[in-house]
Amino acid sequence: MRVLVINSGSSSLKYQVRDTETDALLLSGHVEGIGTGDIPDHGVALDVVEEHLTRDLGEDPQLDAAGHRIVHGGERFSEPVLIDYEITRAIERLAPLAPLHNPAHALGIRAIMAKWPSLPQVAVFDTAFHRSMPEYAWRYAVPNELYTVHGVRKYGFHGTSVGYVTGKAAELLGIHMSQFDAVVAHLGAGASITAVRGGRSVDTSMGYTPLAGLVMGTRSGDVDPSVLTQLMIRGEYTAEDLDRMLNKEAGLLGLTGTADMKEVVDRAADGDHNAELALAAAAYRVQKYVGSYHVAVGGAKALIFTAGIGENSWQFRERVCAGLGALGISLDRMSNLERSKEARVISAPESAIPVLVIPTDEEAAIAQQTAALVGVM
Repeated sequence: MRVLVINSGSSSLKYQVRDTETDALLLSGHVEGIGTGDIPDHGVALDVVEEHLTRDLGEDPQLDAAGHRIVHGGERFSEPVLIDYEITRAIERLAPLAPLHNPAHALGIRAIMAKWPSLPQVAVFDTAFHRSMPEYAWRYAVPNELYTVHGVRKYGFHGTSVGYVTGKAAELLGIHMSQFDAVVAHLGAGASITAVRGGRSVDTSMGYTPLAGLVMGTRSGDVDPSVLTQLMIRGEYTAEDLDRMLNKEAGLLGLTGTADMKEVVDRAADGDHNAELALAAAAYRVQKYVGSYHVAVGGAKALIFTAGIGENSWQFRERVCAGLGALGISLDRMSNLERSKEARVISAPESAIPVLVIPTDEEAAIAQQTAALVGVM
């Protein structure tokens, strides 16, 4: 089955065409500048995509379905769903939980409805994998009406990626998914840790929004809420100021002036104090979550690194694992240094827990889930 995978943003649209029978990537691209004079809306962006399709795949690209990455599915969506007008409206109604993402996703869906009305569309939700969390993990200790009226709870993100790499890791280690317990470190510009027990998410570091948890490229991760309320009470910052600062001006950027992990690593190697502090803080935050989630899953059978930093920064992996000796974890230095796009074990033979690097491929996961759902229509 040929699936067009779409990731619609407010100003850009990423796309791939995947053959789910062979797992082949047939086409990929990125349309920038949506909302400008050249590309005023998502419909025009799809015109650009169509030109690419016909140029590289022929006048009839033989698309069987479109699969959409949807950041927030709220409490309603725990698995992929076939999109219709009601589902599209439901995605739009979740906009308060993901104001930068869900409205743009809905625009991409509506643009495909207009251009290819007979093409089946499937929504795949980043939050869906975490719907298996027990209530004691996702409830916050706040008055009940904040949950019952306003939906304030932990949702978690990166679920599509985490589910994908968990399956690949279980396969690599020869463990059935239903028996697989792991801690998954999805480390990129946005970063999270997930506790997986029996192949299912039981806790994750991101929360109501993707701001909670780890030190990220521009996001602060965990901060004492009283810091924010005090700054507002004093009149020094508005809620909008703090929201912008914590999401776009904090994390590695706030500590060092750059959000690029490679640059931070290089600066630290050159003796830059702020860069060294940022790496130590970021690694320590990961170590704390790995330790607590090792307990949460009853003893992990693997620690998995994935996403841009997790896959590519041997220095950060080394720094994180150096602080996990209490769990019996040790790396094989040469395996950790290896530059490879393949799934692999990087721990030493004597390590109590295997440490893996599993390249993520959210688009492949979306394509496979889309094909599975459309295939039973």
